[in-house]
Amino acid sequence: MKTIKVYVDTSIIGGIFDSEFATATKIFFDQVAEGRFHLVISALVEEELLAAPDKVKEFFDEIYKQALIIEVNEDAIQLREYYLKANIVTKKSSNDALHVALATVNNCPIIVSWNFKHIVHFEKIPLYNSINLINGYQPIAIYSPLEVLRYE
Repeated sequence: MKTIKVYVDTSIIGGIFDSEFATATKIFFDQVAEGRFHLVISALVEEELLAAPDKVKEFFDEIYKQALIIEVNEDAIQLREYYLKANIVTKKSSNDALHVALATVNNCPIIVSWNFKHIVHFEKIPLYNSINLINGYQPIAIYSPLEVLRYE
């Protein structure tokens, strides 16, 4: 079984404590522990979790050890700006665009998110990917955890 490199945004970390998303999120992290996925987490996630409840921070501290941590860099910031100029999201949601950019410039084939408004959205995914292609990046697959779980 090949391990799949997966970027997770902040919504996935908090999803473990959300009644609507907890079951699928727990299964996702179980599959991470089994080696199906290799987590990629950015410094942006760490920053966004500063205001999170303690239980979310404690969970993050547990999974942090299993993850590749990536820094916010100039390439990702530039790509985010291209997303904003293309009006994929507004400036108010620039961190959401930065998550997509970070995953893209770090060659993650997949982003997993519970953010259906700004990331996992059928109208936005092709727009992110068109900007990626125009700027020399590979397209990126964007899914909710429900779409990447192995069901057996």
